[in-house]
Amino acid sequence: MRKRLAVAIPAVVAAFSFSAALRGQDQSQTAPQPAAASAHNAAADHGISGVWNAMRGNYDVASFSKGNPPMTMWGQAQYDAAKPSQGPRGVSLAETTDRVYKCVPAGMPYIYLQLFPVQIVKTPKAVIEIFESDHTVRYIYTDGRQHPAKLKPTYNGHSIGHWEGNTLVVDTIGLSGKLWLDRVGHPDSEQMHITERIYRVDDKTLQVDFTFDDPKSYVQPWTALMRFRLQPKWDIQEDVCTDNIAFESFEK
Repeated sequence: MRKRLAVAIPAVVAAFSFSAALRGQDQSQTAPQPAAASAHNAAADHGISGVWNAMRGNYDVASFSKGNPPMTMWGQAQYDAAKPSQGPRGVSLAETTDRVYKCVPAGMPYIYLQLFPVQIVKTPKAVIEIFESDHTVRYIYTDGRQHPAKLKPTYNGHSIGHWEGNTLVVDTIGLSGKLWLDRVGHPDSEQMHITERIYRVDDKTLQVDFTFDDPKSYVQPWTALMRFRLQPKWDIQEDVCTDNIAFESFEK
């Protein structure tokens, strides 16, 4: 049975970073074009369904970027004030101001950086991402609807998508801005607009290309990517944050 992972403690992060086979690409590299769907993947499914686990990149495993994206004065002030548990400025879990360790929902896009798998399920009206981390569920509506004129900000925001061949193009707005973008304290505001392109690179690999556009936090839009490995023998297990609320014990 697959070992259950605690919420991204440093020792687990180190274990995930060892394999050269799990090397991703940073934002400066050119994303490959989506591979054609194989006969194994029915066209109606577009090839993205399944249980996937993040493949760690050649940058800090807790961040979408290598180094710091250019920030506004407001964004830089938020970053300077943050006390993350990960990255070069990492402090102990007792000192961190990362609210995820207090069981505040990670939300988008931070949830992608948790060391837990995600299951993608395609339905006629939506693509559903079921994250094992605190059993978070995200809906990407693909039935042609638009974003509501009045959105109540939420941790995951409101996501709509459409298909370009076998690539799911996702547009997300309506984020609350209550948390960080990532685990190293990069800022995220209610003005964040995220575009994702989700597609299969090959039979075993899924890629998500991100564009982050948050004029309150960053001086210009910037891009990143993550890759995920198919885990056909895995199931999504129950994970409840409050069962692990004493995160400091992981450092002892």
